[in-house]
Amino acid sequence: MFSRNKSAATSSTPDGGPVDPVEAAAEIERTGKGRPTPKRKVSEAANKRPLVPNDRRAAAKAARLKQREARERQYQAMQTGDERYLPPRDKGPVKRYVRDHVDARWNLGEFFLPIALVFIVLTFLTSQAPDLAFTVVLLLYGIVVLTIIDAFIMWRGLRRRLVAKFGEIPKGTVMYAVMRAFQLRRARLPKPTHKKHGTYPE
Repeated sequence: MFSRNKSAATSSTPDGGPVDPVEAAAEIERTGKGRPTPKRKVSEAANKRPLVPNDRRAAAKAARLKQREARERQYQAMQTGDERYLPPRDKGPVKRYVRDHVDARWNLGEFFLPIALVFIVLTFLTSQAPDLAFTVVLLLYGIVVLTIIDAFIMWRGLRRRLVAKFGEIPKGTVMYAVMRAFQLRRARLPKPTHKKHGTYPE
């Protein structure tokens, strides 16, 4: 304790003279931060931000422009597969793997909508022939059952691959894969990585 005071008292200036404590404190106060400390009122005024912008019309226009740019980025990402701007439901390596697996496979579900439209037309055309109309409806239900079975087979193989590669399957992956399998290939978003079937992910 005494040695500290002693060393402070016996410190000297560069020219060898003793240091005046009062002058040293004044020098520190002048050069400590390089600028005077602002008053409290000035600091509070600088930190205040208006809750409502002064020009609401300009703020709304800027917000709409920002939203439009975000939608455009997302649309481009859905076309190119850019992970940075994809919607949250399509992001991540698991979802990308699911998409590539479904797109590589021939799924009965991707033909379901065109077939269903044909059968709807047939039911109108055969409305005057009850027996024939009943047969058409039975065929349509048979196709529905076949597409469900095919989707189940697709999911079993995909699930085995996901567990082997990622170890666990996030919630909602089943519905994600099945819904994509029931979409027309050209209408799927994000767009398929490969143009043709048969290219499965590793």
